[in-house]
Amino acid sequence: MPEPPRDLPAQVEAALREDIGSGDVTAALVPAAQRVRGSLITRESAVLAGRPWVEAVFRHLDPHVQLTWHASDGEPIAAKQVVFEIAGAARPVLTGERTALNFLQLLSGTATAARRFVEAVAGTGCVILDTRKTVPGLRSAQKYAVLCGGAQNHRMGLYDRVLIKENHIAAAGSLSAAIRAARSHVPGIVVEVEVESLDELEEALAAGPDVVMLDEFSLADLRAGVALNRARARPVGLEASGSVTLESVRAIAETGVDYVSVGSLTKHVRAVDLSLRLEFTAARA
Repeated sequence: MPEPPRDLPAQVEAALREDIGSGDVTAALVPAAQRVRGSLITRESAVLAGRPWVEAVFRHLDPHVQLTWHASDGEPIAAKQVVFEIAGAARPVLTGERTALNFLQLLSGTATAARRFVEAVAGTGCVILDTRKTVPGLRSAQKYAVLCGGAQNHRMGLYDRVLIKENHIAAAGSLSAAIRAARSHVPGIVVEVEVESLDELEEALAAGPDVVMLDEFSLADLRAGVALNRARARPVGLEASGSVTLESVRAIAETGVDYVSVGSLTKHVRAVDLSLRLEFTAARA
């Protein structure tokens, strides 16, 4: 499984600060010595992602809260399955449960969506990529979840890959000029350019980027673009993008493109239905 992102503690602290504010006035009604135990159940099949965030939430509130996991990130979970058991002081468990579940249901939803797209293109050799269309403040978390689902990450942000689009081309004067400027300004970084027609693809291939994004191409034009690229001595990576759905992705992958980027993995994610069932036990003397 991927390494959790470095900004995970900051994400958890921000989420708890947002929820708790000046204090959990409802949990304060529970006796300080009250104990609780329980289990998290999933009501639907999914791919698990988000364990490190759940652990960080309760570790932040009370390091003595005990979590016993029955699944790891990246593993499939079935409806009615117990995902983890929890035991500890009631107050921190009650305070942290919503924040912990918010992370787990969102990230598991992202991982589940990614897994479905990966399975849809199995055997084609095509790689499913995410995009920058993420929940603000949770990009690294969602990109972690995409990896848990078996897909791969596109660029993390505006700093780790050049992606030349229509407005950049207009500002530079031409597609070729934009690519030359990128090579000069940030040598050694991956340069990708977006094109919207086969004519633009030919111009892009002549300018020598590393990757070309084929935006909203028909299946026929995707096949033609793949053939054009393969006819070159040094073909570049081809990425199909735009209006990709679970129903259409297999046909897109079968055109021979190297990658398909899917914004809905992180933009349209539906949270997995989870339920934390708690049982209050006798308070310690």
